[in-house]
Amino acid sequence: MIIGSKIILRKKMVDDARDDYAWEIDPELAHLDAASPTTATFPQFLADYTDELDNHLSTRQRWAIDTPEGKHIGNCSYYNIRKIKGEAELGIMIGDRDYWNKGYGTDVVTTLVNHIFSQTNLNRIHLKTLESNPRAQKCFQKCGFTPYGHSARNGFSFVLMEIYRDQWQKYQPLL
Repeated sequence: MIIGSKIILRKKMVDDARDDYAWEIDPELAHLDAASPTTATFPQFLADYTDELDNHLSTRQRWAIDTPEGKHIGNCSYYNIRKIKGEAELGIMIGDRDYWNKGYGTDVVTTLVNHIFSQTNLNRIHLKTLESNPRAQKCFQKCGFTPYGHSARNGFSFVLMEIYRDQWQKYQPLL
């Protein structure tokens, strides 16, 4: 477990599948993830979900986001881990709308970045977020990420953002 000021990050488990399925079939949440809502039935989704949990990849670390009371409100991860290059990509999704715009996302990002830079040898964390999602951009900038470019894929336009270990170390006294 990784404890933040508002959240707890814990390893994903099969019990998370119902929430994750509800979030993956939600059109608005899928759009914010630059994806289409899943069309799989829950039994299909659960079979794939269980298989994915059983086959842990060394290039990805996935976490469930819980409140201190134990309510599952979202997920985060760092993935595309490239140890030789010393970098990984970060992703976050607060699926429970009751926790939007209340600082939970900022706490998740700060907590996960602190974990990555204090527990791994990675030197750079990068991400992409929709150009049409200023709320996410503001959150990432608040956590020390800086924009470095733009990209487009499948009809979506993204802002590319990054933070380096040395930037994070300078940022620590401000947290």
